[in-house]
Amino acid sequence: MTDDEGALGGADKIALITRARRAFHSALVHRGILAMNGAGVASISDSNSRSSRAIAGAMIAVIRGELLAAGDRMAGQTSGRGFEEVVTAYLADVFPSLESLRWGNFTIASGTSIDDYEQYEHLSAIAEIARVNPTLHMALGADYLIKPDIVIFRTPESDERINARELVVDETTARRTPLRLLNNKKPILHASVSCKLTLRSDRAQNARSEALNLIRNRKGRLPHTAVVTAEPMAGRIASLALGTGDIDCVYHIALTELRTATIEHGSEDSLELLDNMIDGKRLRDISDLPLDLTI
Repeated sequence: MTDDEGALGGADKIALITRARRAFHSALVHRGILAMNGAGVASISDSNSRSSRAIAGAMIAVIRGELLAAGDRMAGQTSGRGFEEVVTAYLADVFPSLESLRWGNFTIASGTSIDDYEQYEHLSAIAEIARVNPTLHMALGADYLIKPDIVIFRTPESDERINARELVVDETTARRTPLRLLNNKKPILHASVSCKLTLRSDRAQNARSEALNLIRNRKGRLPHTAVVTAEPMAGRIASLALGTGDIDCVYHIALTELRTATIEHGSEDSLELLDNMIDGKRLRDISDLPLDLTI
């Protein structure tokens, strides 16, 4: 029995998020998202970087070892774009179980434009005007109508639900808050989660630009803005994680395993940078994400 199992009262009482994290890793492995090719090069590594190959390979080896130790059968791999789908499934598995921490009717989805939501519905009118006005279209572009990889949105609440315990609202006050169904029929964007399997080329800056669009174009509450990545190199994670004001936090798919791999195969500078991001609250593990989204 491990210390963690003893603290939980035995191996039959493994925490929900611990189980979900393991299932998340299993799905990434089984779908070939975390894989090694015939030459022993990890799917998430930069093949031109010896450090990237070594750290990514070691991280995947740790993950596979943990899955095997937990009884995973290592089923055959399939290809596909699946990273976004696996992250979506993970959040859908965990977030609803946290209702006692964040009451409300939340939905996890993908492929929707931000103008579908209450804070950004005015962008539809701007887009329509720009569509028939070439000069305005050239000035504005279309980058403000982004489609986040994953969204979590909240449905407005009926007065019956709000008044379930006591009379909180009536028809004379609180007539502009979008949380009341009486005032607003549009869903409210609660979170935007960007999925970047690796952080090469301009991918990091794309995530930052999306977050800045959410900040600048909103009317009302700013949604959570998070990025999930499997990038093995601390320097590339830092290109997105360092700094404040746009992205809440970067979440790594296997932060503990990444740190172990960096200790074994990375430089002292890489480990120091990784620890600085962790200690500076700019980098967290995927297991932290569902709880952070309830704040």
